Amino acid sequence: MAQISVTINGKSFRMACDDGEEQRLEGLAARFDGWIGELKSAFGEIGDQRLTVMAGIMATDQL
Repeated sequence: MAQISVTINGKSFRMACDDGEEQRLEGLAARFDGWIGELKSAFGEIGDQRLTVMAGIMATDQL
C-alpha cells in the first residue's frame, strides 16, 4: 500500500492508497483543494468545517 501527502486548504494530510493510484489521489485532492479555494474567494474565512462541507457538496454535485 502506497502513502502520499496531500495539501488541502494549506494543511498536509498523509493518505494511503493502492499502489499505482498515487497520481489519481493527488489529482483528486488538488481538485478538492481548488473547490476550497473557490469557496474561500467567494465567502471569505467562514471556518474549515463549513468550507469542507460546502466543497463536499460541490464534489457530490459533480457526480
